[in-house]
Amino acid sequence: MLNTVAAFLPPPTDNNHVQHVRETVAHLQKSEIYRDYEQAFQTTTGLPLAVRAAGSFQPPLAGARQSNPFCGLMAGSNKTCAACLQLQQRIEEQADDEPKTMDCFAGLTESAVPIRLGDNVLAYLQTGQVMLRRPSKAKFKNTLRQLDKKGALNGNRKELEAAYYQTKVISRKQYDSALRLLSIFAQHLSTIGNQIVLKGAAAEAPAIVKARAYIAEHHSEELSLAQVARAVNMSVFYFCKMFKKETGLTFVDYLARLRVETVKELLLNPHKRVSEAAYEAGFQSLSQFNRVFRRIAGEAPSAYRERLHGSADALSGGNRSLAHAA
Repeated sequence: MLNTVAAFLPPPTDNNHVQHVRETVAHLQKSEIYRDYEQAFQTTTGLPLAVRAAGSFQPPLAGARQSNPFCGLMAGSNKTCAACLQLQQRIEEQADDEPKTMDCFAGLTESAVPIRLGDNVLAYLQTGQVMLRRPSKAKFKNTLRQLDKKGALNGNRKELEAAYYQTKVISRKQYDSALRLLSIFAQHLSTIGNQIVLKGAAAEAPAIVKARAYIAEHHSEELSLAQVARAVNMSVFYFCKMFKKETGLTFVDYLARLRVETVKELLLNPHKRVSEAAYEAGFQSLSQFNRVFRRIAGEAPSAYRERLHGSADALSGGNRSLAHAA
């Protein structure tokens, strides 16, 4: 199965970037706002919902509460699982700026809604595994023929047929409305993504709670790992290990994210220049700041400011030189 599936996986990318994306999406999945929305969406629409990191391929909607039993049976076969992954890849390639919907070989509708972080797609909200028209004997026979051609027609046909006809059927209008809800939610997640990561990093261990408070108080200063470790009476080695275990982030990444959020808050003031905000947040150089901001926010700081206040205002604020530095 691994060889068949591997044919549809994207080419390898930078390991640090992939790890960064996966950790960020993991925090989103665990966040209260996502879990509340997931429950409300599935209860209201009867549709499954899952969030998947961009570039990571796994059985569609695996583990979702409203997932389709027919799709579950299909996922158990090597050939059909590969076909599902291929469909995921096609959807992902086209769902860059807006939701994308496609039908699988069995006639079920699948959709992906991008969650963007600046210029980049961080993850996708996935839903579907439904039909927009009632299943028929002719469609089911065609599905059996497709399975036979793929060499995947095995198991109990009666079980397969029963699951096929139990597939949820909704109107195109209802489905489009559900996608609109997901688009609004995706835009909201894009806006507060980094805040969710920081909030999700809240720890119970008293020493780490104390460390987070110390970092929050001193993050605008030149702050070192050793300094924070001393503040909580730990060795640097043990503090590093415990901080990553409790928060899911390294000290460097946590501090960078906190400073980026500070910059974003400062830039709400239309008269605040990007360079001023960077130094006030604790960054020691503009080149370092530009690299960190782009990595976490997914866009250059000048571009972020322009989205807030307009390009003319950003230019008058004297940030064009910093844009070139990015």
